[in-house]
Amino acid sequence: MKLRNTRPLDIGSAHVIVTGGSSGIGLATALLLAARGSKVSLVARGAERLEAAARKISAAGTPVPAHARASVAARAADVADRTALTRAIAELEAEQAQPCDILITSAGLARPGHFLELSDEVFRQMIEVDYFGTLHAVRAVAPGMVERGHGSVVAVSSAAGLLGVFGYSAYGPAKFAVRGLMESVRAELTPRGVHVGVVFPPDVDTPQLAEENRWKPEETRVVGGTIRPLTAEKVAAAIVKGIDRRRFTICPDTGTRALARFGSVLTPLLNREFDRRVRAVQRSTPST
Repeated sequence: MKLRNTRPLDIGSAHVIVTGGSSGIGLATALLLAARGSKVSLVARGAERLEAAARKISAAGTPVPAHARASVAARAADVADRTALTRAIAELEAEQAQPCDILITSAGLARPGHFLELSDEVFRQMIEVDYFGTLHAVRAVAPGMVERGHGSVVAVSSAAGLLGVFGYSAYGPAKFAVRGLMESVRAELTPRGVHVGVVFPPDVDTPQLAEENRWKPEETRVVGGTIRPLTAEKVAAAIVKGIDRRRFTICPDTGTRALARFGSVLTPLLNREFDRRVRAVQRSTPST
């Protein structure tokens, strides 16, 4: 197999599709790429929030010359619905008159809770949204990228995709699956000229985190300690830098960077510390 182009994409002329683009990491990344001149297409479930996000990107403007001014398009679709998502991506490519050059799969759902108390439906939903939502999007754009010999596919996993965490027995495995998918896809697509990356953010200050915090067991809060969540903008900057440099592992902070690099050494140490914190919480909580 002949090695294809490995030069960085020209972001200023790229068509970027972002799933989960109506808020959080997805929206922050779309704003950065639009500022570089990219055509930006957003996919999310909520039509009203999606329209508001598109207006925000359009209103933000871009410092690039007027002839390279970014255009914005949006389609409402549930990433867990393969047919709907594939159709939305095809419609966005037609509307922007350009195939997808960069895909960022940021759509995700987190529902923490105690393993013995979570319903089967929660486990199924995490896999359908976080894993299959990523898979469906990648499969929709990868054939065209391979045919053209260039492109970039970046999936948002999680720090919980690097280390098992108390309370994330439904969410963590789905994010581990995203990591495994992208590792396998990287091996196949890189020789065909397509950059593949996976992002491992810790807690990020987004609407999703606010919803997630409603369900966190006390043990999960204590395991997380007092670490301040990152801003969506910091994660977005790491993603764009990762695309520019064709990085596979994209870590927006030193903690996840160390875990991604030295996980086999750090995981046993972290597990002992986390177990200590969990025992302390459970000793102080009256049994029912």
